[in-house]
Amino acid sequence: MKVPKEAKRVFKGVIFDTYHWRQKMFDGSFEIFEMLARRPVADTIVTVGERIMVLMQRQPRRREYPSLPGGGIEVGERPMAAARRELLEETGYTAKRFRLICRSDGNFKIHQPEYLYVADDCRKIVAPALDAGEKINVTFVSFDEFLQFCRRDDFAISAKTRMMLYEALVDKKKKTVLKKLIFPY
Repeated sequence: MKVPKEAKRVFKGVIFDTYHWRQKMFDGSFEIFEMLARRPVADTIVTVGERIMVLMQRQPRRREYPSLPGGGIEVGERPMAAARRELLEETGYTAKRFRLICRSDGNFKIHQPEYLYVADDCRKIVAPALDAGEKINVTFVSFDEFLQFCRRDDFAISAKTRMMLYEALVDKKKKTVLKKLIFPY
C-alpha cells in the first residue's frame, strides 16, 4: 500500500520515515492515521546450473541468518540495476539475465516496494565487496532445499516471497509452476 498523497512526513529517520494524515471515520469524526515508509529493495534468486544461491549472513547484533542476495535501491537507481549491483557486491557473481518475477508494496502500515528477480546463468567474476557491517558466506542448495527455507523464521525475505515459497512447498502444482519460473531453460 502506498502512502496517501495527503499524508505529511512528521519524522525522517535513517531507515524509516513516518507519515500522518487526517482520516474521516464512518461516523463523520476524524482520526490521525500513521504509516511508515522505507526505501525500496531488490532481492534475487540466483541460479547456477540446477542450484540456488543462499547467503548465510552476519551483521552486528544479529546471529547468522539465511538470505537472498539483495538490498536497498539507491535514489535514482532502477530496481534491476540495484539487483545487479547487490549481487556483485555481496557475492562477486554476475548474471546474463535478470527476470522480475514478483513485486509488492509492503502492507497497510509499512510502504516498502520490494522487487524479486531471478538471475540466470550466473558466474563469479570478482571477489565480493562487502560493507563493513557484513559477513557473508555463499552457499548453494537444491530447489527442494530452497523451499524448506520458508519454514525458518530467520530467513530474511519479504512476506510475499515467503508465501510464494510456502505455497510451492505444500501444493504440487504451485511447486511445478515456481520451479519452471526459476529454471525455465
